[in-house]
Formats: sequence, structure tokens, C-alpha cells
Amino acid sequence: MNRELITDEALAAAMKTLDGDWTAEENKLRRHFKFDNFAGALDFVNRVGALAEAADHHPDICLGWGYVNFELTTHDRNGITDADIALAQRIDSI
Repeated sequence: MNRELITDEALAAAMKTLDGDWTAEENKLRRHFKFDNFAGALDFVNRVGALAEAADHHPDICLGWGYVNFELTTHDRNGITDADIALAQRIDSI
């Protein structure tokens, strides 16, 4: 997986491949998910965690009652790379 920063043009094209709830700002991809309860949110986080481990690329996660917020960025590049886009696509597939 390419871990070089993607261009603005490549990011715009990649955003079209993601669910419309993703945003790109401050060098991060962000998405908010709502659930009926804490257990559903926690289960989702655990499923994403398994995908992240398999990809060796880990999101920043905020978990609360009935919600999860994800932020994807490649920390050592201080921005968005193909690895972030790929993980967002995997999250969308759950």
C-alpha cells in the first residue's frame, strides 16, 4: 500500500468512491456513525479493529453511547494516503 500523501485531485476522486458521510479536513478523513445503543457501537469498533489490524493501519476512534467517530490519517506522513482511503472503503463495507 502506498503511504505517500495523495494529491488534492486524487483525494477528490477517492472521495467519490466512499460513502457520502466521509469528510476530508485537517489532513484527515472523518466519519460519524450512529447506533441504537452502546453494544452496537462497540461491536462495530471491534469489527473495524480487526480490519485495521489486518491492514496494519489504525484509525483514531471515539466511542460513546450510540455513536462512533473515526479519523483516518497516516500519522508519519501527517496527511491522507492510499492506506487511509483503503481503510475507509473497508469500513464502508461492514
